[in-house]
Parts: sequence; structure tokens; C-alpha cells
Amino acid sequence: MFPSISLAEEIGLAVLLVAALVWVMGLGRMLWDSRFHPPQPGSREGLAAIPGQRGPAGHPMETVELTEEEERAFAGLIRTIALH
Repeated sequence: MFPSISLAEEIGLAVLLVAALVWVMGLGRMLWDSRFHPPQPGSREGLAAIPGQRGPAGHPMETVELTEEEERAFAGLIRTIALH
């Protein structure tokens, strides 16, 4: 096809172009479906890999008990941030 590139380069270029075309078509279909077919009420939205919140307290392993000194230091840090 092109006299200045080898057959292997031509095949690689063709594969790259086909992959790009498939990707663009898939992206277009995904955007089209999300625009004209909104999720049904009650359907599960969001990423399935991220678990939902358990509540305001959270999981016991996600909480930390602070000493009084640490609580005072944290309160001071928050006051410093709030002033800026």
C-alpha cells in the first residue's frame, strides 16, 4: 500500500485503525444509551466494586479512639484550617 513502510508496519497500522474504530463505536454507543435510556427507578447505580455506606458510625475497624491530647491537637488543626 505505502512504498515507504514494510508489510508488518502496514498490518500494524491496519490493526491500530480497526481498534480505534471499534473503541469509538463502543464509546458512541455507551454515550447514546446513557443519553436516551436513563436508568430505571430502583436500579442499582454506581460502581459495583465500591460498597455502600453502612451508616453514620461506619465499620468498627474504620474508627479510631483518640487520646485527649490527640483530640485537642485535631481540634487545633481544624481551627487552623477553618481560618484559611
